Amino acid sequence: MRIIRLILGKFILFLNWAFPPKGIKRDLQQQAEIDQQTIHLELYQYRACPFCVKVRRAMKRQSLSIETRDVKRSYSAREELLAGGGHLKVPCLRVEERRGQVQWIYESSDIIRYLEGRFVGPRDSRKISGEA
Repeated sequence: MRIIRLILGKFILFLNWAFPPKGIKRDLQQQAEIDQQTIHLELYQYRACPFCVKVRRAMKRQSLSIETRDVKRSYSAREELLAGGGHLKVPCLRVEERRGQVQWIYESSDIIRYLEGRFVGPRDSRKISGEA
């Protein structure tokens, strides 16, 4: 089973590399504002996890620069996830709010929904779907 996971993981990473999504084109000021907001976000993930790849692809489509923390390769990231989120489950998005409150969002669909709701405006959603 471990060999099958390894092969599938490599295959998923290859497909992700071979067919990268296109990001949203924003003006420099708007992108700088979004980059400033994403400083307070971290994605806890495994590199070859299909659900993590799904979230990273959504981040790329939205042109979001979110720090990723590999829980499998980093003991400190694993401990942060367990201490903060309470579960060793990926993907998990850590969101630090303005008042210092921290929210931990699990499930790839919930993470993508949160990111689209926060960062994709009406003009941007047309660009993602190809209508622009």
